[in-house]
Amino acid sequence: MQHYTLKNGLRVLLAPAKGTDTVTAVVLVRVGSRYEYQKLNGASHFIEHLMFKGTKRRPNAQAISRTLDAIGADYNAYTEKHVTGYHMRVDRGSLGLALDMLSDMVFHSKLDPTELNRERNVVIEEINMYQDNPMQHVEDLIEEAMFDGNTLGWNIAGTSETMTKMPRKEILAFYHQYYQPSNMVVVVAGNIDNTVKALIEKRFGMIKDTGETPAMFAPFIQPTASAEAPFVRLQTKETEQIQLAIGFPSFGVDDARNPALSLLSIILGGNMSSRLFVQVRERRGLAYFVRASNHLYDDVGTFLVRAGLDKKRLPLAMKTIMEQLKSVVKNGVTALELKNAKTFVHGQLSIQLENSASRAEWLARQFLFQKTVHDSQDYLKRIQRVTSPDMKRVAQEVIDFSKMSLAVVGPYKDREDFLKNAGL
Repeated sequence: MQHYTLKNGLRVLLAPAKGTDTVTAVVLVRVGSRYEYQKLNGASHFIEHLMFKGTKRRPNAQAISRTLDAIGADYNAYTEKHVTGYHMRVDRGSLGLALDMLSDMVFHSKLDPTELNRERNVVIEEINMYQDNPMQHVEDLIEEAMFDGNTLGWNIAGTSETMTKMPRKEILAFYHQYYQPSNMVVVVAGNIDNTVKALIEKRFGMIKDTGETPAMFAPFIQPTASAEAPFVRLQTKETEQIQLAIGFPSFGVDDARNPALSLLSIILGGNMSSRLFVQVRERRGLAYFVRASNHLYDDVGTFLVRAGLDKKRLPLAMKTIMEQLKSVVKNGVTALELKNAKTFVHGQLSIQLENSASRAEWLARQFLFQKTVHDSQDYLKRIQRVTSPDMKRVAQEVIDFSKMSLAVVGPYKDREDFLKNAGL
């Protein structure tokens, strides 16, 4: 692994790998919905869409897609609350074209007024699609509850109103503020050789940086213990199966406690032998889907338990989930659970990093957000150092019921109606 910085401030990481004929190039931009202001809520996601609509050299969407399809490229993009990503996986002989295309798109897209206005309707339909999908919409609702008053609680795609009204002039200004070399990283992983540096310099090194520091987001202020907890967001919807999310604020992306918290999420609900899977699904048949996870932002994380539940058995399901959360806070985890979770991480990471795309993405996120980029062996050493006392300590720090939030999609008219039906 090798990383360096171009003269324009763009950071580059190279991760060669044997045993593959593919190579993946990833461009991450440090911008997302938490960087926006109310009038431009959804702008980061909108810009991501527009990057595929044509550049000065490739005047429309078809010119881009036909070029990439002609070489069998696997390509896509995504927007999150704190990052926008573009990635292309190609045969090693097509790396030059992939880097050329990525550079062309992120720096030279036209953001044509006609295409821009047409794409507004596409994004509005995407918003409607997510709102009509309970399993996805509950993810938005839980962060609305957890991050009320902060931009982290905003919807990544914005709203129908903001998508209709946001002015092109302000979209362009936002784009130029954040899409500059010093606010990006480029990671290339897979079957690469010494020619890759010249290719990157040719396509990315000539782009001028403004030298201005883009505006930062408003940091999230951790809530104090509150008698008003749990904080609730709900979507009233007639469903036989309700979608439930339970959330607790956790740690920022570069926090040393994250390896322990990652292991805790696995033990609670990260696989088919986890506590929640066994107790909620296997022994009681209360849910088909139940999972625990931890998601990371710059300054805070979200420790979540999610489940799709039979509405008639919600009180028992909630009681069972809460018992497991309280148990791990009080008693920690067993030595065998910790050992098995570490082995699970090792196996899953080995499988994940065999793929050049997954490897590039994994490294790119570390490179953008963390002070140190860990290769897989470094990361596994951090996992192995976690002790049983560490596990109990992070459980007690994170699973604080006075800071708990709940989100639900189901047939409940308001907060009190849901809490009553949940037995809380």
